[in-house]
Amino acid sequence: MVSVWYPAERSAGPRARFMTPAESELLLARGGVTGVPPDVLSTTRTNAVEGARPVGRRHGLPLVVLSPGFTKPRATLTSLAEDLASRGYAVVGVDHTHESVGTSFPDGRVATCAACAVPHDPAFREELVAGRVADTSFVLDELTGPRPPWPDAWRLDPARIAVAGHSAGGASALAALAGDPRVRAGVDVDGSTTAPLPAGGVARPFLFLGRRSQHTPGSGPAAGTWERDWAHLTGWKRWLVVTGAEHASFTDVGLVGEQLGLDLGADLPAARASEITRAYTGAFLDRRLRGRPQPLLDRPSPRHPEVGFCAVEAGACG
Repeated sequence: MVSVWYPAERSAGPRARFMTPAESELLLARGGVTGVPPDVLSTTRTNAVEGARPVGRRHGLPLVVLSPGFTKPRATLTSLAEDLASRGYAVVGVDHTHESVGTSFPDGRVATCAACAVPHDPAFREELVAGRVADTSFVLDELTGPRPPWPDAWRLDPARIAVAGHSAGGASALAALAGDPRVRAGVDVDGSTTAPLPAGGVARPFLFLGRRSQHTPGSGPAAGTWERDWAHLTGWKRWLVVTGAEHASFTDVGLVGEQLGLDLGADLPAARASEITRAYTGAFLDRRLRGRPQPLLDRPSPRHPEVGFCAVEAGACG
C-alpha cells in the first residue's frame, strides 16, 4: 500500500484521516498505550483533502519516496509528506507489508507485523533493508512506467527522484541511493545504517539528520555506522544533529504521542522537532532536486539553534 500527496487546488472536500481504525488500534497496542479509544488516530484528520484535483496540468513533478521506521505505518510521516507536497513535490509514502504493525488494504484485509517475530540480529537488519530497497524500486517501476496510476496530463520527472526515511527507512534511503540509479538524492533521518556502501562510493547527494545524543561523530555504534558510510559518500553531503530530540521526535509519533500525554523522553517539544525535520529535509530536496539556493544548509542558523553541523573528521558538531 502507498499514499500519494501532491500539489492540489484548494478544495472543500473531506480531509484525509491519519490512518485506519485497525492501524490505529495496532499501533497503540504496540506502544502499550491505554486509556484512549483504540481508534483515536483514525478520527484524527490531516491537512490533505481526499481526491483533490492536482494543480493545473502539472508536468515533470519531482518525486520523493518516504519510507517509515520498522513497525511504523506510512502515516507516521504525514506531516513531512504534506509539507513537501506544499513545496511542489509528488510524495509517495510506502507501507512495507508485514513490517508495519498494521497495513489496511481496500478490500478490508489487514496485514500485521510478521517480521516482528524474527530475531533482530545484524543479518535480519541487512535483509530488512534489502527488502525495502526492492519495495522502493518496485514502486518507482509502477509510478514511472508506461501506465502510471493517475491522469495522463500528470507527469513525474524521472530525473528528479529522491528517497527519504526515518530509522530503518533512513537506512533504506541510503541503500536505495546506492542500488537504484534512478534515485538522485537521499535523506536518512535518525537511522543507523547496515551494509557498507560499494567500494567505489556513491557520488549522489545525501543528508544525515539525527539526534545529537546518538549521532554525534565518535559517540558510539549508531554514529559509527554513519562515519563508515560518510567516507564513501563522495558527492554533496551534510551531517546534522538536533539537540533535545529523541527517536520519535522526527515523526508524527512524537506529535500525536505528546497530544495523548505520553512522555517520549524528548526535551525538544514535538512541534518544534517536526518543524526542524520539515525545514531541513525540504531545504535539502529543494537544493538538490530543484537547484534552489538554500543558505539553511550552508551554516548554523540562529532560527534553528538546536541544529548542529558536524565536522566528521574533527569528531564535533557546532
